[in-house]
Amino acid sequence: MSLRDRRVQYETAGLDLADLAATPIQQWHRWYDEAAQAGVAEPNAMTVSSIDAEGQPDARIVLAREVNDEGIVFYTNYESAKGIQLAGAPFASAVFAWLDLHRQVRVRGEKRESQIGAWASAQSQVITGREELELAVAEVTQRFSGGDVPRPPHWGGLRIVPSTVEFWQGRPSRLHDRFRYAWAGTQWSISRLAP
Repeated sequence: MSLRDRRVQYETAGLDLADLAATPIQQWHRWYDEAAQAGVAEPNAMTVSSIDAEGQPDARIVLAREVNDEGIVFYTNYESAKGIQLAGAPFASAVFAWLDLHRQVRVRGEKRESQIGAWASAQSQVITGREELELAVAEVTQRFSGGDVPRPPHWGGLRIVPSTVEFWQGRPSRLHDRFRYAWAGTQWSISRLAP
């Protein structure tokens, strides 16, 4: 089958306004729990997008480590390309894709501010080969042998504080269900979007 012809026909029951929780974080937890129960691999994986210094978009998969009313937290090396790009802009976006359930969640909002690897890897920097990384791991392992490994000063968490969150449920004939939560200053409003 050619790439052009490859498509899954979604046969899910859909999503109605009455199915949605009052807040996007509550709804996210419902869907996350269902994804975990369905055996989706790494249901906390999300694509985080940023903009580089030339205005070009950049995206990568990271793991959400906390999702609560304050936002979505993930960890990174502040000196990595991702860390530098996110430090240079006040906004970020993320996408959770639970393809087995024909679902995705898109998040946009303001951004706020494995221990041995965090010290040893100069994330996103050019290295001469795998041996350079393995030597750095050996050096850091030796330095912290017999004790706790402290968090490096260049490693920490970032939080995306959602301003809009869209829930997408695949439906037959491309007539998907889409609902967008938007923060209206004191509460969330919910709108249905055309597929």
